[in-house]
Amino acid sequence: MENSTTIQEIVKQLEKLTPGQQRQVLEFTLELSGESPKGISGKELLEFAAGLFPPEDIEQIKQAIEEDCGHVNASEWQKQYTHT
Repeated sequence: MENSTTIQEIVKQLEKLTPGQQRQVLEFTLELSGESPKGISGKELLEFAAGLFPPEDIEQIKQAIEEDCGHVNASEWQKQYTHT
């Protein structure tokens, strides 16, 4: 395939993807070219994740974070990670 034909075909396929999938393709091409960013902003992360998860799953994740974050059982951590 000629370069311009390849690019046109890639663009046609990209137009069929969700915004989140398009972002994945962008990240992949940046990685291939060696221009991968070191990190992304929270806003970009939300845009990337939009549409990847059903709303019910997002709600379950939010509930789990609200219920469980900040609760640390130090003795459980010590049992799991302390070598005796």
